[in-house]
Amino acid sequence: MKSARTGFLLAALATLGLSNLLVTPIAIHAQESTAAAHEAGAQKKDGDKDKEAPIPPEKAVVTHHQMTLDGKTLKYTATAGTLLIRDQEDKPYGSIFYVTYTLDGAEPGTRPVSFLYNGGPGSATLWLHMGSFGPMRVETDSPKPTAGPPFKLVENQYSLLGKTDLVFIDAPLTGYSRAVGKATTKDFAGVDQDLRAFDRFIVRYLTVNERWNSPKFLIGESYGTTRSAALADTLAGDGVQLNGVVLISSILNYFVEAPGYDNEYIFNLPSYAAAAWYFNKIPNKPADVSTWVEEARKFAAGPYEQALFQGDKLPAAQFDEIAQQVSHFTGMPVQYVKEAKLRISPTRFRKEVLRDDAKILGRYDMRFDATDPDSAGEYPGYDPSDTGISGAFIASLHDYLQRDLKYESTDDYRPSARTIGQWDWDHRAAGNFRGRSMRMPYVAGDLADAIRKNPHLKVFSANGYFDLATPFFATEYDLDHMMLDQGLTGNVEFGYYPSGHMIYLNVAALKKLSADLGKFITEQTQ
Repeated sequence: MKSARTGFLLAALATLGLSNLLVTPIAIHAQESTAAAHEAGAQKKDGDKDKEAPIPPEKAVVTHHQMTLDGKTLKYTATAGTLLIRDQEDKPYGSIFYVTYTLDGAEPGTRPVSFLYNGGPGSATLWLHMGSFGPMRVETDSPKPTAGPPFKLVENQYSLLGKTDLVFIDAPLTGYSRAVGKATTKDFAGVDQDLRAFDRFIVRYLTVNERWNSPKFLIGESYGTTRSAALADTLAGDGVQLNGVVLISSILNYFVEAPGYDNEYIFNLPSYAAAAWYFNKIPNKPADVSTWVEEARKFAAGPYEQALFQGDKLPAAQFDEIAQQVSHFTGMPVQYVKEAKLRISPTRFRKEVLRDDAKILGRYDMRFDATDPDSAGEYPGYDPSDTGISGAFIASLHDYLQRDLKYESTDDYRPSARTIGQWDWDHRAAGNFRGRSMRMPYVAGDLADAIRKNPHLKVFSANGYFDLATPFFATEYDLDHMMLDQGLTGNVEFGYYPSGHMIYLNVAALKKLSADLGKFITEQTQ
């Protein structure tokens, strides 16, 4: 998927009529950037409203498997299929593709079920499906480019199947999910349109599979966290009470990059510090990245924020002092920091911090480095954390669906809907903002509303230290500013991992993340 923040920029340029001037490379998520090469056929145009797409029957292909997890043999059923969702007139308007894994012999009424999805917006869920918590996962050479094919699909020792049934959902217009009937792209390509589709799919799934009384969890990544935060409140309005929400690599407030504000620079600095630590660009670095990051947090939220707040009135002596400290934490040359007026953009950091080594950094995972065609340029030419893994995930997903899950379709599997340019960013928010239409989504307020209404709802926020797409310091700020009563602040907990946006690319981080989520699910179902 394209980074959620990339969508903000595209939307802003479109509003100004400048989208055709966006010619500098903008890093996009591994979940979308190679999709065009794998996508055939276009969605029905909005001008074709009178042309109805066929309404296919709901489909389910069932296969049976077993795996060894924690020394135990687990027998499970995989179901790959589609469910129809209906509009307000009770007419089918979407066929949504999913793959679910259910433990054989478990009691559906008490067995937890988790709904998982990637983001984009406009990304299919092959990334979480093939890399994180399913019974099988693709091996990569991360943080180096993955060799192959043939790619290696292995039994996933870090699957969550021992704790919960898993339902991987492809967003409308992605994967094998399609608009049907008179529906068009416009019916799905938007914050609230997307929420309605996921709400209707989950309600349909619970009904068809008799899972209304099961403990329920949402697990979303990237824009999937934007979806989850608002969806928790939307589902509650339909009587679907959740036990927990897992946010992986979050973006909860799209206003953060509004021009004229310095929040982005403050939120990014601890992530820059983590990358500088990883590549040994700081003197006398601590043995543990978390120790170094904590020092950077204190500087960013203290002297750095106070200096930027003064703007052009910052005294020269203080300007020089802050520039020295920014250099100290980020490994950037002092003179460069001064020339940038203390404000280092993500693209500039990725290009500059390893310039002496003629390397650029990944955006979604700064552990990835690579060469660039132009070592003298200002911006990276591409994102090595994207190109290094996309081929392995896309090829493995196709092979797995056909060979193992026996799912056949005459449609093309679309890793991306490529709807970012058409995305409707308006969001009608909940909570203190109820009824107000926002030009860009702020959804931490929706999540807070869901927690107030259901004080049993717990949230786990998983963050990668080396993620520059959705920096952890911004997530901490958003979740710490939900205006919850003191008795509810403990409903939110955080986990940190030595990885990037796709935490599971680091197998050691995946192991820890799986253990943390297994514990979280168990605690919310006891």
